[in-house]
Amino acid sequence: MKISSKFKVRSIVGENVIIKQGKFGADMTKIISLNETSLFLWNKFHEVEFTAEQVAQALVDEYEIETELAQKDAQAWCDRLAECGLTE
Repeated sequence: MKISSKFKVRSIVGENVIIKQGKFGADMTKIISLNETSLFLWNKFHEVEFTAEQVAQALVDEYEIETELAQKDAQAWCDRLAECGLTE
């Protein structure tokens, strides 16, 4: 899996949101906001190939979290990226 290079994170009024690069007059009804953990994962894995297992390991390395929960959360994050059309 790979996050598409067409998307970038920008901080807008204190919120970290994903925008599509080069899209003048973008449809702002579909804004994706990232919490602190999602932003950490986005920054770590943006534009590189990764697996849900690598995401889970990054969560375990960065936060005090059980491996089983990290695996569940990592898979959910990966699924959500794909569902939102943010992957290649």
